[in-house]
Amino acid sequence: MRFSFTTPSIPKAGAYVTLFGNGQTLSEPAASADNMLNGAVSRGLVAFGNTGKKGECIDLPTGKDLGYQRLIALSIGKPDDFDVLDAQNLGGELFSRLSNSGVSQVTIDCTPPKGSAIADEIIASEIAFGMKLASYRFNKYRSKEDNKGRASLNSVRMQLKNNKEARKLFASNDKIADGVHIARDLLEEPPNILYPESFASRCLELRELGVEVQVITDKNMAKLGMGALLGVAQGSARPARMVIMRWRGRKGVKQPLVLVGKGVTFDTGGISIKPAGGMEDMKYDMGGAAAVVGTMAAIAGRKAKADVVGVIGLVENMPSANAQRPGDIVKTMSGQTVEVINTDAEGRLVLADAIWHAQKKFNPSAIIDLATLTGAIIISLGSVHAGMFSNNDDLAQKLDSAGRASGETVWRMPLNNAYDKQLSSSVADMKNVGGREAGSITAAQFIQRFVTNNTPWAHLDIAGVAWTNQAKPTTPKGGVGFGVRLLDRLIAQDYES
Repeated sequence: MRFSFTTPSIPKAGAYVTLFGNGQTLSEPAASADNMLNGAVSRGLVAFGNTGKKGECIDLPTGKDLGYQRLIALSIGKPDDFDVLDAQNLGGELFSRLSNSGVSQVTIDCTPPKGSAIADEIIASEIAFGMKLASYRFNKYRSKEDNKGRASLNSVRMQLKNNKEARKLFASNDKIADGVHIARDLLEEPPNILYPESFASRCLELRELGVEVQVITDKNMAKLGMGALLGVAQGSARPARMVIMRWRGRKGVKQPLVLVGKGVTFDTGGISIKPAGGMEDMKYDMGGAAAVVGTMAAIAGRKAKADVVGVIGLVENMPSANAQRPGDIVKTMSGQTVEVINTDAEGRLVLADAIWHAQKKFNPSAIIDLATLTGAIIISLGSVHAGMFSNNDDLAQKLDSAGRASGETVWRMPLNNAYDKQLSSSVADMKNVGGREAGSITAAQFIQRFVTNNTPWAHLDIAGVAWTNQAKPTTPKGGVGFGVRLLDRLIAQDYES
């Protein structure tokens, strides 16, 4: 789908979109189109009872004399209440309306009704961003070509006076959307195609964007003492991998921001095997790693002036004669030992070694890890927020702000020594689970034991938001790519010079 930004003019083909607001207040282009259609828009608003509530729409066929075939009037609601996320959702909803309609070209006049809280160029950029996010499809394994799922819409013209500024703003959003799509591609790949080695190979493609990429093999991880991560992987025929990615967009940084992602490419639960129902969704258990890769692609694509490192631990958790058993004790890279009570609590073991290695190698200014870690966080927060745990109020506040701005929201959860006691083991330094109570909190407490020297750290449990069974305006069903927009916004707001 091609996007262009031009000065306002009456289109000669396709669909023409104009905006209106509450109280049936038409923008200037909408009023002009209404005139040309002899008041059809105004009559339509009355006939359908549209009051200008956010998201309301009038879709009218037009005569041959006008050139364009459809006039669509979209409501932004109260102009002074219309924000960036509303514009993105409007774009997503518009794409859904037109994608399979047979229309190949749409022209959107981005002039809002009077009193808009955001400028035309922002409206244009964000509507286009929402359309691109909504356009994602994963059809590579369909053997038969059909029109279902294939968008007819291929050309979008955004019209406004300040089109140069809109083009500049969208150039950045366009790269962020690319990062989200990369994360979604990784999430949607089947586990027989995407496993630790092939995932690592996909990461090498980031070199084309200027990202430094290093792949650490299982043999080298063994030399480094990563017994926790390798314990998870030992039941699989697929050897583990760790990938380190670095974007040096800012010179002279001694302490980069480090992002760490859990990458369990398929999670059976191991010997503590999961129920069969819904197990196919466990291909999404690498959602944290996908978010880190997508973020690295986004910031490299838009040439962010920041120094950021991405670290992902890649394993497959399988039951076999070689699999880790409940009751095993593993030695982590930190030297601490863990009694494995439940082999399905494997993500924290992967993160323990990945975080420790990242600290030792990079001396980060802050660490943020992302993981589809616990079912308990879904019980707590559903699919609305990711759970956030942090040892640093400033970092937590920054993530909360970035979440609100990007639409990928987080909710801070507690950390407390009282919960930490649930991890006590009689035979090792700790257990990998703390019982049924406060499961997401004790998981975070476990990870915190591998954060050293009071390094600012945040853990994002994204188990409830990494994939969805219900399409949203900018997110089709399936892998969401949650974390890319959140982390990109955090970096833009707080880590760029």
